[in-house]
Amino acid sequence: MDERLMKNCIGKPVPAWDMEHQLQIDRPMSPDMWDTGSIFRINATYMDATEPAFLEKQWFITGVFFASAFIGIGPYVYWLTNVRYPYAGGVLGNIAAAGISLVFAAIVWKVGRGLFFGLRYRPIRFHREARKLYAIRARRFFAKPGEGDVVWEAPWAAESLFCLHKEVTQFNTVYHIRHYTVDNQGNVTRVFSIGREWVGAVEVELALAQWNYWCKYMNDGPSGLPKPMLFHTENETPRESFLFSLYSVGMRAPVFWRMIMMPFIAVFTVMRILANATCRAPIWPESIEKISKIDPNDPNAEPRSGTPVGWGDTVLAQQRGEYPNDPKARTEGWSGEPDGRLHAAAWLKDPSVDQRLAVRRA
Repeated sequence: MDERLMKNCIGKPVPAWDMEHQLQIDRPMSPDMWDTGSIFRINATYMDATEPAFLEKQWFITGVFFASAFIGIGPYVYWLTNVRYPYAGGVLGNIAAAGISLVFAAIVWKVGRGLFFGLRYRPIRFHREARKLYAIRARRFFAKPGEGDVVWEAPWAAESLFCLHKEVTQFNTVYHIRHYTVDNQGNVTRVFSIGREWVGAVEVELALAQWNYWCKYMNDGPSGLPKPMLFHTENETPRESFLFSLYSVGMRAPVFWRMIMMPFIAVFTVMRILANATCRAPIWPESIEKISKIDPNDPNAEPRSGTPVGWGDTVLAQQRGEYPNDPKARTEGWSGEPDGRLHAAAWLKDPSVDQRLAVRRA
């Protein structure tokens, strides 16, 4: 979910549903552990993950484009009521024309900020040594030397507030993982989302498996982790923009449906390419770069030479048998429901199943 749509919770208590569905860092939340397509790079020091808007930004960009075009409706109405039919509008017609343009201009301003002339991607760094998450939030246009872009910090600690957030839209119900920072009164001061979105209750199993993956990395390191689904590229090509747009209408959508949606996919692709052309790569502050040095002999540093990066190269490598397809693992010490989907369904209805499970383990 785009960060601009989360600001309505600032200054308010954490939503009750989120509080009920908190995610713990010190125990597995489900029997499975795997990455679902959220990683840029990984090594013994840190792991850079995506935020949901990175995967879906072509939808917002296209919306901004059409809203920009609709601003022209106002001048057209003004022309109709003052030139073509001068007796039809009057003052009310002029007010309506201005109102139409102002509404669409407000949409462009609110949603378009950051998509154009911003950052191509905003990584979230899981830093093992610092025991923190560093999340790049916005481009800093007039940065001092070494200052880098705007970064928020979140401690990787038991008292940190990580939750599975549920958002009901007119099209479907989506879930994503959030971190909340609250003040002494329990009101939200900062919130950001991590990873990607999952659609429908059937995909909550994937959200919990993804959380287990991040926890395993932060608590035990990268050794023993299954390979990520793929490593996202930090230098997006037009082919990658097309694949982002293609897969956004359905990762496993049938060919017939993709053919029907191809005109829209083409528009999404062009919009994503144009937006990326106006943006730049993020810049980490020098203080974070200093603590993020990678051992050149780190055996877990990926992607390295020979590792596929991006949708296109990864799919081709999988077809050649050079990269695992859908790599997964089971969490260690799990004694609850062995079926991840059944456990996720039960956890959604009654999050205390994890508390009872913890008591049985103790």
